[in-house]
Amino acid sequence: MTYAVKELFYTLQGEGAHTGRPAVFCRFSGCNLWSGLEKDRATAACNFCDTDFIGTNGQNGGKFKTADDLADKAWQFWPKVDGGKPYIVCTGGEPLLQLDVQLIKAFQARGFEVAVETNGTLPAPKELDWVCVSPKDLSQFVQTTGDEVKLVYPQDAVKPEDIEHLNYMNYFLQPLDEIGKNHTSSVIEYCQNNPQWRLSLQTHKIIGID
Repeated sequence: MTYAVKELFYTLQGEGAHTGRPAVFCRFSGCNLWSGLEKDRATAACNFCDTDFIGTNGQNGGKFKTADDLADKAWQFWPKVDGGKPYIVCTGGEPLLQLDVQLIKAFQARGFEVAVETNGTLPAPKELDWVCVSPKDLSQFVQTTGDEVKLVYPQDAVKPEDIEHLNYMNYFLQPLDEIGKNHTSSVIEYCQNNPQWRLSLQTHKIIGID
């Protein structure tokens, strides 16, 4: 299988349970809820995405012919020092369109703990070390378990009460990044009134890193 990667880089995890943790990010090209083209945004199942996942022209992006090729490339970005478990976050677009067991094991063979950030419309392989689900379309939703759910709030398609009964270890609400609107206060209020949920901020945007 050839893997199409938009970008590959070393940074800090900006969101959710692992906020602040050093990580290699592998952003796969493509998504099953939006083409990525602005002309299709209004009719997309996910119409508020703030990420460019089209093509392979991002930072260190490209097409990798084998799982080992991509795992070797990702490993180049992890600091070769003692301390800290190597960590890679597979994201997108929708990473599970491409992230398969062979690639997961190739990452793990090089020492990585492997996380995925998925919209939950495809089943996550059991070989993953960490599963973060961010639901956008309940009509296609299948991944009802995971290590964390990170729900963008508010959104019309999915509300917290729709998924609060599911089997996740951590529940996060993340304010919708919408031009001209700041939804942080409404997320704070919801979390205070519903303490099953915790606030997640996009700290990478706040501090100005990728």
